Amino acid sequence: MVKDIRLDWKPWSVFKQSHFLVRFFVSVLVMCLGFHIIYSNTTDDNINSIGFLPIEITDTFSEEKPVQPQTPAPFVQKTVLPLTPAPFIQKAIDDTVSPAPAPSEDSAKLQKNKNRYQILRKEKCDLSIGEWIPDPSGPMYQNGSCPFLPDDQNCVKNGRPDSGFLYWRWKPRDCELPRFNAVRFLDSMRNKHWAIVGDSISRNHAQSLLCILSEVAAANEVYHDEGFTIQRWHFPAYNFSLSTVWSPFLVEYVPQDTNDFRLDLDKLDKKWADQYTSFDYMVISVGRWFLRAATYYENNTIVGCHYCPGKNLTEYGLDNGYRKALKLVFDFVQNANHSSVVLYRTTTPVHKGHGNTGGTCDRSAPYKEGEINFNDEEVVFRDVELEAFKNLEASIGRGNSLKLLNVSELSLLRPDGHPGPYWHYHPLANATDQNDCLHWCLPGPIDNWNDLIMEMVLSD
Repeated sequence: MVKDIRLDWKPWSVFKQSHFLVRFFVSVLVMCLGFHIIYSNTTDDNINSIGFLPIEITDTFSEEKPVQPQTPAPFVQKTVLPLTPAPFIQKAIDDTVSPAPAPSEDSAKLQKNKNRYQILRKEKCDLSIGEWIPDPSGPMYQNGSCPFLPDDQNCVKNGRPDSGFLYWRWKPRDCELPRFNAVRFLDSMRNKHWAIVGDSISRNHAQSLLCILSEVAAANEVYHDEGFTIQRWHFPAYNFSLSTVWSPFLVEYVPQDTNDFRLDLDKLDKKWADQYTSFDYMVISVGRWFLRAATYYENNTIVGCHYCPGKNLTEYGLDNGYRKALKLVFDFVQNANHSSVVLYRTTTPVHKGHGNTGGTCDRSAPYKEGEINFNDEEVVFRDVELEAFKNLEASIGRGNSLKLLNVSELSLLRPDGHPGPYWHYHPLANATDQNDCLHWCLPGPIDNWNDLIMEMVLSD
């Protein structure tokens, strides 16, 4: 029985082994045939479906960034670029588009490459050197559209017959100067407080800025003192405030008579100094008032005078008095525990006369560079201002909160921008022969000062 069983088992084992070998070879044959079919049907059009990692579209283009090895991840539907080169070149115009997030280890390299392909701004040029060029777009406001325009600067209303003086703009020699953008300015100055401090030219400038801004947003006068030496306007849509402060010397002064003053060269005028910490931006300027007769004090002691015949005092010199005042102002701004941006505006020239006391400025077009020069007094003011600012830069370095707003040269070329006889209504009919060759018509060349201010403040 046992033997029979053994005989029956052996043939079945041989049969099973043979059957296994046959199935094995058939399986191998089928697999080879399958791979052959798959391989023969594979083309470049579907190569990515086999296992090559897709190339993702990103916002940043870089020729230098090497392809990093990647570990296959669970499938996520992604946009895939074709293998042929894309028919475009990405060119960065500004920083408004941000690149896609990158792994932290590559962030520095990505930023370097991003900067490499951006169009960079040119080095800052001297905005004060250039020429006046025709501007067919005309003024940014009309004499009848501004509620803050005073009669003595409203030359068109007062009968000035020509309008060509309104169609020029300042073009720096080595760069473009964008036109003042009132909406952009106000949007950048939300919740800020500006002040323009100085003499009547500073007030003239404040009226110019008010007229430009009021074209795009309503303003309300919210404060003035009894003598209107301090005024403040508020733009509620932007919570922006603009103040003017009358301070013709910037230092403490006491009138002695009509044209004689006591100046304390070691004391600031409190009308602006006490408010300084409330200002985010401030434009300050004086200069021409230092031509007036004055007795100079330091530590409540007379140190000299300017134009004081018969007083038996030492002539101190208007340049020394002005220099002392500027140093006091600059030191105060630099040492104050308050963060602000201060622009010191240079002294502007008077053309053929002083204020509205005489002379003529009856041109109808700007001068070209080199056709007119500063007078001796203006050279003194200009030299003191540039020297004081140069000393300031040498001691504290550039990039400081105190900037020089140099409008002397561009203003020198514009005698046509003064009211002349049109500082009051129809002067020729009233046989008036006095001319204002110091202040500026509104609208007029003084509006271009704001172009410089916007570039200096918002381009950094």
